[in-house]
Amino acid sequence: MPDDTRRGLGSIGEAAAAAWYEARGYEIIDRNWRVREGEIDLVARNRHTIVFCEVKTRSSDRFGIPLESVTASKQRRLRVLAARWLAAHPALRGEVRFDVASVTPAGEVPAVAVLAGAF
Repeated sequence: MPDDTRRGLGSIGEAAAAAWYEARGYEIIDRNWRVREGEIDLVARNRHTIVFCEVKTRSSDRFGIPLESVTASKQRRLRVLAARWLAAHPALRGEVRFDVASVTPAGEVPAVAVLAGAF
């Protein structure tokens, strides 16, 4: 898949995941936060919980569901990135949760499944 297509698919997935959180009362406080070590797709907040969400978007589940692609090394990297994000935003504190959003475009509205507290 060409980079432009992959990037476009990723943007659709991130927008769908952000909309999923917002529909459930979460505030999206950061998107695509980047540092040298990597990127956090979404940071959301609901009351006293800060959610770091890895969004995985696939055009089909032919090679497995998107949730399956978050490996142990990716989980470790996300924990490091979350610590960096928290250090950069000292005014924002609360419980921390790591979610994985699985997005599969399905017609007009992408199908979104969020595994809360995935790791």
